[in-house]
Amino acid sequence: MVEDKRYWDSDVFLGYFNEEPDKYSACEGVLEAAHDGKILIVISALTLAEVLYAKKQPKLPIDKRAEIESFFKSPFISVQNVARKIAEKARDIVWDNNIRPKDSIHVATALTYKIPVLNSFDQQLLKYNKALGNPRLRIEKPPEPGQHHLALSDTS
Repeated sequence: MVEDKRYWDSDVFLGYFNEEPDKYSACEGVLEAAHDGKILIVISALTLAEVLYAKKQPKLPIDKRAEIESFFKSPFISVQNVARKIAEKARDIVWDNNIRPKDSIHVATALTYKIPVLNSFDQQLLKYNKALGNPRLRIEKPPEPGQHHLALSDTS
């Protein structure tokens, strides 16, 4: 049974796929818990395209195509469409909070599906921790391995 849900933006997946030393272990810890059925990772369909590369970094190589496609079909990943309701909410988030449009899609998706935690390594997005939604959306880095239960139970 899934204990909790968390939203991952594209930056988190890129940290994992690119094995970035400052991101990989935290991603791996959450993925392990997800694989064990303790966490459901929710994403926007936008992530499927956006995850191929980050600004100022090379695109993921095409030889990883099958691996990436298979990864996003994992049962512990729930892909949500960018429906009109989410796009309109995202537009309001851009206007009201000056959050970048792609990031606003991620925030709007998490808020629409009542996901309590959005994981990101994006410093611009992390500034909005507990500033959006009702209840307030926690926007934070993925917890290091062994700390996910503590992080998930924090409701402050």
